[in-house]
Parts: sequence; structure tokens; C-alpha cells
Amino acid sequence: MNKYALVTGASRGIGKSIAQALAKEDYHLILTCSKSLNELLSFANQLQKDYNITCIAKQCDMKNAEKVRCLFECIPHLDLLVNNAGISYVGLLQDMKPEEWDEVIGTNLSSAFYTSKYAIPLMLHNHAGHIINISSVWGNVGAAAEVAYSASKGGLNSFTKALAKELAPSGIQVNAIACGLIDTQMNAHLSEEDLNALKDEIPAGRAGSTDEVAETLLSILKMPPYFTGQIVTLDGGWT
Repeated sequence: MNKYALVTGASRGIGKSIAQALAKEDYHLILTCSKSLNELLSFANQLQKDYNITCIAKQCDMKNAEKVRCLFECIPHLDLLVNNAGISYVGLLQDMKPEEWDEVIGTNLSSAFYTSKYAIPLMLHNHAGHIINISSVWGNVGAAAEVAYSASKGGLNSFTKALAKELAPSGIQVNAIACGLIDTQMNAHLSEEDLNALKDEIPAGRAGSTDEVAETLLSILKMPPYFTGQIVTLDGGWT
């Protein structure tokens, strides 16, 4: 049977690598982005051509409940939901505006509620499915100057564990990947000196690649049904 996956935040970085890895595994894809629709459309067309799959690109504000509901109107079947859409805020908490807090929490955490709410009924039909949330090591331990981001990812980790317990009787697996330092545009604010200092702290001595995150996700998909509610840390031995 055809397999269908929704990957949010798929126009670049981790989401883009995950989409390509799933296309290689013959998944038909629905990909979303918040702004870069032309870039995502070009990527989707390339995936269709290279892997002979159906790939739909949609612009969607994942922190908007109504827009997510409308997105799911064009999704009749779903085997895999990848909640990857995410943003960061770097700065002191006292300098953060309430609307900036809301944007981080909405994009990184509330979006997972909205997508899961509509994905679960599609998976219950087959008594099977996967929800995989892309989290962060800062959700495990917290990071100074990234309080909102840490809070959103810590919430996402708890969301993962709780939802896994709720859905285990229905055969739906819910897991998360807590990423360490990954080579993405989200880290563009770091100077070369800061990046090198971080790499010195990491036993592996380098940043991870987006392809390694995608490989980890594929490994989770191959795990037995008993593997659920897990926060898989991918950080080169850092934390």
C-alpha cells in the first residue's frame, strides 16, 4: 500500500533532509513551509521527478489552528506525521516581548497539538501510524538566553511521552528526536568562534548533519511497536 507522510517546516534544513529521505523510501509527501513557498514548490517537483512519488507543497502557518485544520482537508490518509516546524529566539528573557514568546511557543509546541489532533483520526482508521517530533537537547536541560525555545522543546518532550501513552493501545507510536548542535541556518547567529567553542564541548568534535537526523528518523520508523514514548538524543555525546 502507498505510504503518506506530512512533514512540517520542509523547505530547508532538517525538514528538507527528512522529506528527501522519506521520498527515497517511497513515501508520498505533503510538505509545509511558513514563507518559502516557491522554494518548497521547486523542491517538491524535484522529489516527484527523482522518486516517482506524489509530493504536495503547502504554505501554512503551523501555529494557526484554523489554517492547520484547512491543511488537513486535503489529507485523506496519513501514516506518518513529522512535527519539524520550529523557530528560535536568542536573548535575555526580560528583553523578550510577549508576542515573541507566543510565536515561539505557538510554532514549536502548539503546532504539534494542532497537527496531531487531525492526524490521529486518520491513523486510528488503520490502527497504526507514527508521530515523530523534532525536539532539542535544550528541551532536556535548558539553555541560557534561549528560555522560550527550551520551554517549547521541553513541553514537546512531555507532549511526546504523554501522547505515546494515550495512543499506544491504538497501535500509534509517538517518539521524538532531541537534536544537539546541527548544521542548519538556525545556528547562523553564532560566530565562528562560538561555533568552535561549542564543537570543543562535543565529544564527537563537530556539529551533526541534517542527513543524520533524517537517518535517525528512518531508524525509528523501523523499530517495533513497543518502541514508543521515547526521546532519542542525537548530540554526538554532548549532554
